[in-house]
Amino acid sequence: MAMFAANDHDRDAHSKALRINLDARRYGTFAEIGAGQEVVRWFFRVGGAAGTIAKSISAYDMTVSDAIYGKVERYVCRRRLQAMLDYEHELNLTRLKESRGDHTAFFAFADTVSARNYKGTNECHGWMGVKFQSHPRDQDSQIILHVRMKDKENALQQEALGIVGVNLLYAAFFLFHEPEVLVESLLDNLTTDRIEIDMIEFSGIEFRHVDNRLMSMKLVQLGLSGAAMFGPSGQVLQPAEVLHKSNVLVERGSFRPLCHVHVDMLNSAEAQFRHDIGPDGGHIVRVMELTMRDLRAESGDVNRSDFLARADMLAAAGMTVMISDYFQYYQLAAYLTQFTKMKIGIVMGAGSLREIFDSRYYTELQGGILESFGHLFKYDLRLYIYPLLDADSPILTTVANLAIPAELQKLYGYLVDTGKIRALETFTREHLSMFSPDALRKIQAGDESWEIMVPLEVARVIKEQRFLGYRPAAPVDGGGGSASLS
Repeated sequence: MAMFAANDHDRDAHSKALRINLDARRYGTFAEIGAGQEVVRWFFRVGGAAGTIAKSISAYDMTVSDAIYGKVERYVCRRRLQAMLDYEHELNLTRLKESRGDHTAFFAFADTVSARNYKGTNECHGWMGVKFQSHPRDQDSQIILHVRMKDKENALQQEALGIVGVNLLYAAFFLFHEPEVLVESLLDNLTTDRIEIDMIEFSGIEFRHVDNRLMSMKLVQLGLSGAAMFGPSGQVLQPAEVLHKSNVLVERGSFRPLCHVHVDMLNSAEAQFRHDIGPDGGHIVRVMELTMRDLRAESGDVNRSDFLARADMLAAAGMTVMISDYFQYYQLAAYLTQFTKMKIGIVMGAGSLREIFDSRYYTELQGGILESFGHLFKYDLRLYIYPLLDADSPILTTVANLAIPAELQKLYGYLVDTGKIRALETFTREHLSMFSPDALRKIQAGDESWEIMVPLEVARVIKEQRFLGYRPAAPVDGGGGSASLS
């Protein structure tokens, strides 16, 4: 019998599948819809599959699939995947727990996939997951993920999907105690040119201490995805499902901390955005975006506690958060248009607008700033510009008086005249001077005036969790020893 070190995960799919087959504890079901049965095929091919596979099923026919797992609006969706996992895992437990439950850790693997069709016109993506016991009689754990297949040929997409599936099962069984290593292993023997993983969620007994927001950030940090999203309650979101058939309004910032001015920018832009698309223009998704460039320290590492503090502050304000690796706005626009054909708006301050007209940011593009703007505005995208109040001048910097290099003024005028760049006329003037760096300095200096710079719910979470260096003020000694309470 072949032997493997417990921490030896850097192996090809053949070796990983064989190790699982030779582990007498593992026994379960493979349920795969779309793109063939590419995952289970590895386990049949390497030998010893009878010890691992209780059942292999591929319910391709929609009527058959509905009869087994229940009806859904879309067959390639998270809801269908969860139904498959729940049904097949429970079936194994019901049928086999009494006869072999004392020495078997049961599992159910499932995927529902849309691989490249004959005409090449469909979205190539899929949901994949495993529900499993780490040990016999153990409580369940689960990992689900969403993948996007980038190969141009159906056969190559199937091949890549099979490898990811083997990697997922191997990681779940042997790396569950190291979630970050687990995530890194998912693209073993693949590249991000072939597969993108833009959502992962851990749940259950083995992952009770895992913060899925950190795992989302890890996907972006490793380059497995260009962006990741999560909601106000910390739940991981799949971008395509959130943005599908929706207008999108994005505000980028450091949000350290989230201040009144950030909220005012978003509210003002949403009102203008709604006016522009009309009352029947559809749903608007509001997103606060953090870039990996902003999250990284000078060392290049990401401060996790700092990231979670920002995430919690945004969550306290009810915000949907995106982490992206798209420093250039045209890259962000290209990413968003993968998921929606509706309108996209980006809200920024006048100072940020001035920066994007700085040619130094586009030296890596052969066409420079013109190429960047060509990519950015081809998506029918609009920039909504919030005014800037300089501390040394009472005059607001707006779209109308923004200082633009002479050689770019005609381009700037064209973009303004055609409505690609729009000034926000409604804003709260007293919020204009509330900048995050100032609030942060006050928090760390113990200057309590920072509290009027942030929303109440944000102030509350900063104080409760002692974020950003906050320390409560020492009680004032009245000079008489212990204070009495009345």
